[in-house]
Amino acid sequence: MTDILLPIVALISGFILLIWSADEFTENGAKIANVFKVSPLVIGLIIFGFGTSAPEMLVSGLAAMDGNTSLSIGNAIGSNIFNIALVLGISAIIMPIEVNEDILKKEWIFLMIATLCAGLLLFDQRLDFIDGLILLTLLVLFLGYTFKEAKNKKHHEFDNLEQTIDKSQTTKIWVMLFIGLVVLISSAKLVVWGGTHLAQFFGVSDLIIGLTVVALGTSLPELAVSISSVLKKQFEMVVGNVIGSNLFNTIAVLAIPGLIHPSDVPMQVMSRDYPVMLLLTILLFFVSYKFGKKYIINRFEGFALIGVFSFYMWQLF
Repeated sequence: MTDILLPIVALISGFILLIWSADEFTENGAKIANVFKVSPLVIGLIIFGFGTSAPEMLVSGLAAMDGNTSLSIGNAIGSNIFNIALVLGISAIIMPIEVNEDILKKEWIFLMIATLCAGLLLFDQRLDFIDGLILLTLLVLFLGYTFKEAKNKKHHEFDNLEQTIDKSQTTKIWVMLFIGLVVLISSAKLVVWGGTHLAQFFGVSDLIIGLTVVALGTSLPELAVSISSVLKKQFEMVVGNVIGSNLFNTIAVLAIPGLIHPSDVPMQVMSRDYPVMLLLTILLFFVSYKFGKKYIINRFEGFALIGVFSFYMWQLF
């Protein structure tokens, strides 16, 4: 009984600490950015994009260092599937989401290119150091594009972050940022340990655990941010959060196992998991884009996304 109880406790406590520390790290990162007068767009895409994807990056890195590359790959692809099908689906069911046309013309196109590039790199069923470098190059290009956009735009949905931060609190903010990062790394380690031990106990592959349990756990920050944003009617933040997070997952999280522990990619990734991720990325455009109408993801489309997710889960088990 102890053999299964300890990994379950580690997994649950890891997820709870992961959500708290990701929120703490993101919030204090935004405060530091404000102290140094960093652009709101950079805060939005970099601080929040990185903040909500930090659990995936850390889990992927720690799993790869332990030689569990399948868990890393499953985590990256599974998180993207969860983000579009579950996070966006639930958000649209709660309240129809208005979509900014610019997001579809710019960020979505970049996500589509990154998804296709990832597919080409995984096609030979091998993720090696060169593949990791190519994905890392795409990350650098995306960050370069983000900073360029930051110079061109004066306003952004994260303008509400431009509040006066008391300079006397700067030391406290740095301390909390550091604590958040330490807890983030520790909780990610707990999730990996609990997830891999559960997989071994039930005889389930690391890939399946990565695609389901770990992917859900690391996608909880995105789900929390999206539901909160929908309730506040900050619709741009919902789709921006999902696209930004999926971009980081595709070009940063997926690059990590290639750079740290090059290895073979399980056959099921290209025959089952990647096609679903690609389909959902394409669906994201079609449920958002309305010819000659206001761009809205309605409740019916939200249920359709949940339907795709349910079918995929059925396929896994």
